[in-house]
Amino acid sequence: MGQVWAGQDERLYRTVAVKLLRPEHLVPGGTGSGGERARQGDELRRRFLRECRVTAALDHPGLVTVFDAGEDEGELYLVMQRIPGVSLADLIAEDAPFPIERAAAVAAQLCTALAAVHAIPVVHRDLKPSNVMVREDGRTVLLDLGIATALDTETTRLTLTGVPVGSPSYMAPEQALAATTDPRSDLYALGCLLHEMLAGEEPFRAPTALGVLRRHVDEPPVPLRELRPEVPQPLEQLVLDLLAKQPADRPADARTVYARLLPLLPPAHGAPQPRYTPLPDPARPFRYPHQPQPPAEAAAPVAPAAPPSVVRSEPRPFLIPPAPSTPPTPAPVPAGPDLGDECARLSDLVDAGRHTEVLGLAARLLPRAEAELGDAAPLVRTIRSIYARTLLHEGHPQQALPEYRRLAATADGGPHGPQGLDHRYRAAICLDRLGHGPEALAEYQALLTAHTTRLESGLDTDPERGYDLRERIGLHLAATGDPQNAWQWLLPLLLERERRDGPHHPTVRRLRQSLSTLTPTATPWPPPRP
Repeated sequence: MGQVWAGQDERLYRTVAVKLLRPEHLVPGGTGSGGERARQGDELRRRFLRECRVTAALDHPGLVTVFDAGEDEGELYLVMQRIPGVSLADLIAEDAPFPIERAAAVAAQLCTALAAVHAIPVVHRDLKPSNVMVREDGRTVLLDLGIATALDTETTRLTLTGVPVGSPSYMAPEQALAATTDPRSDLYALGCLLHEMLAGEEPFRAPTALGVLRRHVDEPPVPLRELRPEVPQPLEQLVLDLLAKQPADRPADARTVYARLLPLLPPAHGAPQPRYTPLPDPARPFRYPHQPQPPAEAAAPVAPAAPPSVVRSEPRPFLIPPAPSTPPTPAPVPAGPDLGDECARLSDLVDAGRHTEVLGLAARLLPRAEAELGDAAPLVRTIRSIYARTLLHEGHPQQALPEYRRLAATADGGPHGPQGLDHRYRAAICLDRLGHGPEALAEYQALLTAHTTRLESGLDTDPERGYDLRERIGLHLAATGDPQNAWQWLLPLLLERERRDGPHHPTVRRLRQSLSTLTPTATPWPPPRP
């Protein structure tokens, strides 16, 4: 429907987001003659500006502030607050399934924003992970009310009658059928988000958008406890209620949903809040309500870490690394623009997925930041992390490896602290892709031992990294011609994950597929559980 650009308010010197829409693109193709389409475009301009006035009246910390709106040379524009952070879509890609309290915290914060939106009354109509930002401090912000339907009698709809607007994976049945929507349509989308955060996948999946919509209309969702047994029964029931086919069967409003989530939210802590984590934690605002930001020397670096779309690296069986081209290498450069501005630009390039430009700018910034701040400075470590992760993502493990080793050496707590272990893990992936099999395997096993020790001592409570390491070890053994030992690693992991996450979890299906390629000499293949 349009484009969103980062912008700079030249009068007030603040960063903004500028959304550009061309009305003719909002009019469905083939609707009437050229004159009729022009008339519809004029009507959409008028309605767009009217709805911008409605949404600009909203004042809530969980919503984006609207600064300006208008038309320039036939193009509609909306100027909004620019929200730093990570989209919920990226957070789900990196961390799903979420811990229970984290998923509840996201949903609870969205309930407070939806309550403000519905009070106008406005229906968002496109609630989905990419329209939710999680700030560095964990605050969750709802984006893009631009296609919302105003329900007030003084306000008309932006969208044309009979045209469903929204995303198929999160669309309520009545919205898919192009019927009248109301606030409970947004609650249905919230149920889809909760299901995805807790199960790691959308409640309804199909090869085509039409197939997804059909399943939303016709099929009941799979109860969460069948996919993830540790989900509390009240939370499972809440998700089922939100995903009811008939709006009347769903909770009455967002306030009711918030009240049902309240027992699942983390309690407030009395101790001062610690430094921010590389990925934002939506439960933090409940643990440390109204607490000041950690001091500058302990706070997270200015430039945010690369989003999960850059850093995610799924285990894949028998991966042969591509022959990499030579990426830019850090080299000293003379002083140029302000370092903070350049880091902000680097962040913008990361957010836009412009990986080649990320590599070039990070390679130029690293020597300068090291000279000004020192090798162990948080900002230097962040730039180096962005550089290393983008190198790895773009198929340059040889250049990423020394960067990860330097990151591990300068991390808080050293190579054996949480950050150091994470950098060592990615360095081991580099070794694996470079064909240094014995060294990579030894590092995977050392990291698994360290992770197990942290779990047993209570320093870590998330077993996911251990699961991932066990899978990588098994796949590595299979790739190096040792199917029997690979089987011994992967089979117990499959059974453990199946007990924990259910037989239809994506990881369980992936493990079963990997095991199907092996031919062990003496262990019966377990059939999938019903």
